[in-house]
Amino acid sequence: MRLLALLGSLLVFAQTGFAPALAAPISPSKPVKKASMPSDPATPPVAARKPHAYERHGYRIEDPYAWLRDPGYPVVTDPEVLDYLKAENAYFESQMAPHQPLVETIFQEMKGRLKEDDASVPQKDGDYLYWRRFEKGAQYKQWMRKPVSGGADEVMLDETLLAEGKEYFRLGGVALTEDDRLLAYATDTNGSERFTIHLRDLATGKDLPDEIPGTLGSFVFSADGKYLLYGLANENWRIDRIMIHVVGSDPKTDRVLYEEPDQGFQAGLGMTQSRNWILLTAGDHETSEVRLIPAKDVLAKPILVRARQKGVEYDVEDHQGTLFIHTNDTSPQFRLVTATLDAPGEWTERIAPSPDFYMTAVTTFTDFFVVEGRENGLDQVEIHPYAGGKPKRIAFPEASYSAGLDDNPEYRVKVLRLTYESMVTPDTVLEYDISTGAMTTLKVQEIPSGYDASQYETERLEITARDGVKVPVSVVYKKGFKKDGNGPLYLYAYGAYGYAMPPGFSALRLSLLDRGFAYAIAHIRGGDDLGQQWYLDGKLTKRTNTFNDFVDVAKGLVAHQFARPGRIVAAGGSAGGELMGAVVNSDPGLWGAVAAHVPFVDVLNTMLDESLPLTPGEWPEWGNPIADKAAFDLIRSYSPYDNVTAQAYPPLFVTGGLNDPRVTYWEPAKWVAKLRATKTDQNVLLLKTNMGAGHGGKSGRFDALREDAEEYAFFLWQLGMAR
Repeated sequence: MRLLALLGSLLVFAQTGFAPALAAPISPSKPVKKASMPSDPATPPVAARKPHAYERHGYRIEDPYAWLRDPGYPVVTDPEVLDYLKAENAYFESQMAPHQPLVETIFQEMKGRLKEDDASVPQKDGDYLYWRRFEKGAQYKQWMRKPVSGGADEVMLDETLLAEGKEYFRLGGVALTEDDRLLAYATDTNGSERFTIHLRDLATGKDLPDEIPGTLGSFVFSADGKYLLYGLANENWRIDRIMIHVVGSDPKTDRVLYEEPDQGFQAGLGMTQSRNWILLTAGDHETSEVRLIPAKDVLAKPILVRARQKGVEYDVEDHQGTLFIHTNDTSPQFRLVTATLDAPGEWTERIAPSPDFYMTAVTTFTDFFVVEGRENGLDQVEIHPYAGGKPKRIAFPEASYSAGLDDNPEYRVKVLRLTYESMVTPDTVLEYDISTGAMTTLKVQEIPSGYDASQYETERLEITARDGVKVPVSVVYKKGFKKDGNGPLYLYAYGAYGYAMPPGFSALRLSLLDRGFAYAIAHIRGGDDLGQQWYLDGKLTKRTNTFNDFVDVAKGLVAHQFARPGRIVAAGGSAGGELMGAVVNSDPGLWGAVAAHVPFVDVLNTMLDESLPLTPGEWPEWGNPIADKAAFDLIRSYSPYDNVTAQAYPPLFVTGGLNDPRVTYWEPAKWVAKLRATKTDQNVLLLKTNMGAGHGGKSGRFDALREDAEEYAFFLWQLGMAR
């Protein structure tokens, strides 16, 4: 079985996952204040305040905007809710209307840097070469192949055709049978991230009657192509069952292969590099468990590698009957252990944890295995012989960069496909010869409108946070940028779930750099940029380190004279949107403007309702405020919605998605409503809700570009640079 892509639910903002509701209301004692929906779209709408409260741990929490959650969600039909969202959208359009020429200019700049008929580098997998391409003017890609022995190009899947007539379209996983006959693919047509799996006969180009709705995550074929294993999402948007489907049968007859009993865990599927074993996984944000299923006998009893142990994560590869297990069982830096199939839970250390090297992944191939990791926050790739001896570390040319394994589907290889980029070097596909060490460039991201890397400079700084910890910052700017304190500066971070923000390239940000901006990525705690401990130091009881790091980085960049307070624009999405909400509450005067995309800002309400989709699975990240008063007190102290105060706020650009299952639409809507009613300034506050999209915004590549252009135009407008 070939896993061509796992595109499903890992979106621009990474995996958060919130679908909050609210506790049972206490009967209102005051009359309802009606919403004000102005007929003039240039007047900001005022949301109704409706008495709603609940009590936890001796505290009474008032939540007058709870009504913005449609009780029928995920179907939103409440006229008052829809009217409010539409009024906010109309206000957004009215305020941005004078700046549409600037939006259009930036959009055309971004589009001009995008090679419209771009294609990936073909990669051999068995008897075929596979690649993806865009046709000129197309919003979506085509999935291609042709025989290695020669022959015509074949379009396996045309996303543009699948998306025809739909406001939203996203392709999830794609998988092929070993005999290259059947293609499985999953589609989401409303942004809810509930995917429907389809099966296509590639000989005829026709889809089979098999159609499996309500899925989430990856799916795999058995070695003989007779069975498809997939994850089924329950009503709480959690994969609690792994199902087995007989190709050609009615999906209603599919059997349960595995059922996950812990409501905080998600089940999943994968495959070892050798394709000998299907991986049946279960886990939350801190614990994992893996079972092995023979790809040639998927009805066999799964082999448990090691029973789950709180706080222990591991993943598994195999080579000639030996399991290679990457785990944090003894150190947050991770180590590599091996085990036999007869005793998979008895681990022998192969590579010990290192205080300097954070091991992030291990991949086995026929003649060697590859260890990926980071040293001082920079990516490293090492080639290890099975017989032992000194590994060969691949050298990369720049002082700050992002690199790693690219698409390497085959098990027996003599060369490795790598990907490389930096803040000034476009995305580059490389081929590394294992025996000679020779590196060949296969493709460099083409920028049709032109790009000269020598005109830009990048720095990697360390800024000391208030507790003495040094936080790395990657900065890029055009040559000639003056460090005189006048900025302007764009500051970005995420800071959650252990997701590192690599110092990578973006053709989009050139629209800011060429207008005199410096662009900085703050590698704050909460990500694992400097190792898993870096992540642990920004979660649970240490969550506020993330917010403090971001503020301290901004102040440090002011001290380095990249900008001054009021000349810094900041942006973040999802959990990074929570970060934006926290820092505008704590340090509103630092920011010239802030963009918070699908922001997780109603943290307390979300984490207090265990009946909600994904909430129990999020407790290891944020804490359980139901059972733990200390967690309740901490979350209440920083939850952005709960800490809006009567003070001046910077201009805000806020987005949401009506069908978003991760950060539901009412989180940004409630936050904006409360800000409008509470803040003391006259600064612009905009809310744009995508009424036909989800967590990642609009799905077409050009539609997504226009949304980026809107954010940039907003920032330029607010800094007085909208020329």
